Amino acid sequence: MRKTGFIVLLASLLVGLLGTVTVQAGGGLAVTDSSVEIDFPMRLNFSLTAESDVDITDIRLQYRVDRMGHARVISEVFIEFAPAPAVEAGWTWDMRKTGGLPPGSRVDYWWTVENAAGDRIETSPSRLRIEDSRYAWQSLTDGLLTLYWYEGDTAFAREIINTARQVLAWLAETTGARLKNPINLYIYASAEDLQGAMIFPQEWTGGVAFTRYSTIAIGIAPDRLEWGRRAMAHEITHLVTHQMVFNPYNDLPTWLEEGLAMYAEGPLYPVFADLLAAAAAEDSLISVRSLSSPFSAYAEESALAYAQSYSIIDFLISSYGQESMLELLNTFSRGSGYDEALMAVYSLDMDGLNVLWRQHIRQP
Repeated sequence: MRKTGFIVLLASLLVGLLGTVTVQAGGGLAVTDSSVEIDFPMRLNFSLTAESDVDITDIRLQYRVDRMGHARVISEVFIEFAPAPAVEAGWTWDMRKTGGLPPGSRVDYWWTVENAAGDRIETSPSRLRIEDSRYAWQSLTDGLLTLYWYEGDTAFAREIINTARQVLAWLAETTGARLKNPINLYIYASAEDLQGAMIFPQEWTGGVAFTRYSTIAIGIAPDRLEWGRRAMAHEITHLVTHQMVFNPYNDLPTWLEEGLAMYAEGPLYPVFADLLAAAAAEDSLISVRSLSSPFSAYAEESALAYAQSYSIIDFLISSYGQESMLELLNTFSRGSGYDEALMAVYSLDMDGLNVLWRQHIRQP
């Protein structure tokens, strides 16, 4: 067998060197060193040094990502190396193949090592926190919110925190949705800086909610606070609704998830409102059932889908009230199907909602 090559990283990388106190088993088997180097956001490089009186024959890395889930998932990597009494082995977790981890995420990992005599050793778990070391982050905590930023003064940070608190209060009042778990807010100074923290980002990405990690990352320059408030409202709504309805059976229909996020931003931008009005006049609206699936990759059709989703949420809340919207979210949290949830709360399936909503937006 061949030994996995160890990647030599540039000095600009964050080095998380976790020197392991020697762990020893029978037969002189010992783990003498363990380290991790972080090349954010592309890869994690794990390395191990071990020795024994006889050949070491088996090395495995186990790791677990700290995130919301319905099962405790432990991944195991079989390390390739040449058997010998003293070995240096390593493994690279290439995020380009698996998808990246957001800043602030945590990974627990440990090693198991065996030798030819059948001796086995397992190291204690170590916790690795993934950070974007390109910037000198400052932090500010307020209740369940922790803000990280690197450009702008404390007044800017407090403005962001206050906006987040206002959004949470508005969500609770308007829809009944409330935050369950603490969240981290990472404020990058530009969309370009944010995109540098992501694997294969879209060129238009300005904010993203990593819902399973309770983390939001947004590019907000200190002189673009007004846009930042709307972006913050949008992404926080995604995170709050995800926490509320997280279940192993079903997700929210896209029109409900994106519509709530758009609704939290405030009144529609004129370009969205114009698209909605034109589609209603030309009878070219997308059906509610079609809006339950992911939106189109085409810009104009996608924009219309967002505008319609906002309008559907506006119709449901203005017509049936906050209590019904909360009941709808709670029904989805139990894994209900789309039509079944709407029927249970509003006595309408998606086709019935489509008819009533279209009648509503065509009224003067």
